[in-house]
Amino acid sequence: MTRTILDVHILQSVPPSNLNRDDTGTPKSALFGGVRRARVSSQAWKRATRTAFSDLLPPSELGVRTKKVAEALAEHITALQPSLRDQSTAVLELAAEVMRAATGSKVEEPKRRGKSVSGDEQGPSPESPYLMFLSERQLDSLASLALEKAPEGDAESFKEAAKKTDFKTRVRQAVDSRHSVDIALFGRMVADSPGLNIEGATQVAHALSVHQSEFESDYYTAVDDRNREDESGAGMIGSIDFNSATFYRYAAVDIDELHRNLGSGLQEDMELTTPVQKAASAFLEAFITSLPTGKINSFGHHTLPAAVIVKIRSKRPISFVGAFEKPVLRGEHGGYVEESCRRLAAYVPDLEHQYGVPDAEPSWVFRVGAETQALEGLGEAVTLKVLMQAVEDTVAARLNAKGSTS
Repeated sequence: MTRTILDVHILQSVPPSNLNRDDTGTPKSALFGGVRRARVSSQAWKRATRTAFSDLLPPSELGVRTKKVAEALAEHITALQPSLRDQSTAVLELAAEVMRAATGSKVEEPKRRGKSVSGDEQGPSPESPYLMFLSERQLDSLASLALEKAPEGDAESFKEAAKKTDFKTRVRQAVDSRHSVDIALFGRMVADSPGLNIEGATQVAHALSVHQSEFESDYYTAVDDRNREDESGAGMIGSIDFNSATFYRYAAVDIDELHRNLGSGLQEDMELTTPVQKAASAFLEAFITSLPTGKINSFGHHTLPAAVIVKIRSKRPISFVGAFEKPVLRGEHGGYVEESCRRLAAYVPDLEHQYGVPDAEPSWVFRVGAETQALEGLGEAVTLKVLMQAVEDTVAARLNAKGSTS
């Protein structure tokens, strides 16, 4: 069966910065094509993308990834039953019991000492042993089930009810349906209940510089504002590593997997393809415009991509990183973007021709500046707004053609 895969290719220059550092504080790097390249991990850019969703999607469409699942669920329980707000300890234990039943995980007080969120002397709130990813709608459903069996906030009442197979099935189903956009895109692992795992619809590559890159160090000092004139020297000294680079960034979204994860429209007046359309366009905008914030106060590295190529694939994702296996050399007047665009303009048609990629597959190019002109022939010229609408329309048409509305 023909697939629908959204391929996103980006060229982006970033000035001196430390977007993503290793355990020594040095910007991450990797060998590619026999030379050292600047690197930003896929996790760092996925985190930046997911953070950007808060400006693009309503909270109900998003999830929370946390060990503090009991606290998160307790907030939803008290929102539904405000009279329980003065019973924080009981509600937390109820929430912990619900999460145990829902995920099979040990949700208990961590061994470290500390105060509760409310600031009293009780121990820290129960936590799961690893990060859990739950949608706001899933937390709402769990809160409703908790209050159905324990309206007074009694954890033991819920525990007894959860022993019955039919009710426990409902609790499990609450965390295995109505997934948020970020869970559908990036996936979820529940170590204690593999049946609750979600295969993410998105693959994100580590961003690599198209050229050789080495890091530098900035030695800095800070002056004590209360120093007298006869006091010399710095209040503190330090150093920070940084680099600068033109990155090739790549991501692929399996639209069919995204559709399976999200399901069809949840409202009667909603088209059945609307959730996946909105999720795809939100990911596209967030991935294009987001930026990891490592050391951003020190470097202010706010940049946007110089060029974006988006393609719809019918068989498999295809990265163009091979165009930069031989590192790009600095242009005659400086810069790497212009030569990088020339590389792509030559590499992409050759690769697609040799592998028989159909010419009719949709392709769009969104670019800024004269140095990106070489990319004109790789797709329809669009702005960011037009690109997102075109992707939404194409996704809907292809899913409908597969009979997703039947």
